[in-house]
Amino acid sequence: MAKSAVIESVKAREVFDSRGNPTVEADVILTDGTLGRASVPSGASTGELEATELRDGGNRVEGKGVSKAVNNVNTEINDALKGVSPFNQAEIDQIMIDLDGTPNKARLGANAILGVSMATARAAANALGTPLYRYLGGVNIELPQTFHNVINGGAHADNGIDFQEFMITPLKKTSFRDGLEKIANTYHTLKKVLEDAGFQTGLGDEGGFAPDMKSTTEAVEMLYKAIEQAGYKPGIDIGIALDAASSEFYDKDAKKYNFEGHSFNADEMANYYKDLKKKFPAIISMEDPFSEDDWENFAKFTKDFGDQVQLVGDDIFVTNPSIFRKGIKAGVANSILIKLNQIGSVSETIEAIRLAKKNGYTTMISHRSGETEDPFVADFAVAVSGGQLKAGAMARSERIAKYNELLRIEEELNGQASVAQFPNDVDAD
Repeated sequence: MAKSAVIESVKAREVFDSRGNPTVEADVILTDGTLGRASVPSGASTGELEATELRDGGNRVEGKGVSKAVNNVNTEINDALKGVSPFNQAEIDQIMIDLDGTPNKARLGANAILGVSMATARAAANALGTPLYRYLGGVNIELPQTFHNVINGGAHADNGIDFQEFMITPLKKTSFRDGLEKIANTYHTLKKVLEDAGFQTGLGDEGGFAPDMKSTTEAVEMLYKAIEQAGYKPGIDIGIALDAASSEFYDKDAKKYNFEGHSFNADEMANYYKDLKKKFPAIISMEDPFSEDDWENFAKFTKDFGDQVQLVGDDIFVTNPSIFRKGIKAGVANSILIKLNQIGSVSETIEAIRLAKKNGYTTMISHRSGETEDPFVADFAVAVSGGQLKAGAMARSERIAKYNELLRIEEELNGQASVAQFPNDVDAD
């Protein structure tokens, strides 16, 4: 239980994520017997410049095995970290980055490095008898504004909706629990609204419903009905956020967006978003409205429309501080999505968040569509005062694990931390 403890051993194993695909779980054991354990999530809609997730290939589990990444933890990473203090996260991460020796963690695997990075943070916190959120965050912490993907489309569902995520968020709340209960009420009401409209209510990867709708407009209309029937006001009590994930329907060669049966150029796509916001003013946030390959038009849209809605960059920034710096200079987006496994270490993720705050960008901490029961991202969002967190719908235990962890944290803090409110400079009326 002392800060004199060092890393005795590091080991990993292959476990399974919420889609039934293999992923890495890492253990860090300290010389005082303390254990830190963490498991790594995996995305379906991934940016081209994300850190490399090492998969085995071949025939076993459809080539998605991670035994190579596991072996890299058990051999090279174990040897490199043995005897090192776990209490300097940046040093731990840099040792692994240097050991890997590639710009995108391709040799050892970002999934190997991140698993150990997260497990080390948890081991250090456990050794000190401190909650993980407190160890990583210190005094200045707050509970996040949560965004819940209640209608799944795009790469997250087998339906005809091109947009990937339709989220709701509690704008008016007296506590974290109060906001979460409002979301639960709306989520259950949405199921009834969809059933009454004749839609199937099977679930997508992130616990949201995956009705076979043909348009974004129809999906947002259903959200409005659910919010109102649950007894709330759209844009006042409950806000709506969209993730277009437009890289998925962008034709790089033609420079066109093949969306809902149309072939839109960038100006037409921009006009579509503006019209959508005008029709549905409860929309307060749009993620990846333009492709990761379309920096010019993303920047143009930010300048033209960024004062009316939060514009979140995900695939275009991939939580990479060096790429994000270019985006800041180019005026791309006014918010950044933060995913630990996009960059592959805890300390680099924190660097991206600091960069955002320094330059006036909001941050939205995010799970992945392939998740595990590990609630690390919930503690992390609190620790870094991330402001916003998206972790899926109020369904599926790998999503609920994050929200239940936040409920425990709120109880533990007993009013000592605030609950983030959506940025005041974005009009939610």
